[in-house]
Amino acid sequence: MKKIFSFVLLIFILRVNLIYAEWVSGYYRKNGTYVSGYYSLDSNNTVRDNYSYKGNINPYTGSTGSNYYRSSPSSEYYDYTKTKKAKYWWE
Repeated sequence: MKKIFSFVLLIFILRVNLIYAEWVSGYYRKNGTYVSGYYSLDSNNTVRDNYSYKGNINPYTGSTGSNYYRSSPSSEYYDYTKTKKAKYWWE
């Protein structure tokens, strides 16, 4: 019974993600490299919901994110000491 419930829940989650995701067709970069098509969500002001964010799991590929996004203030791994530009000598 748990397996059936888990499977139904997984299908529901994937279905909800597909409703909000938009398919971006593959394309060629200027240097000739081909980029495969992928699903894209609307942008927002956080990096924590990106599939590549540390600990998140991409439901389409099953891969686990490993990017810390240290340069983004919305990341819990944000390192302000490396990105802050001091205006005054005492900062």
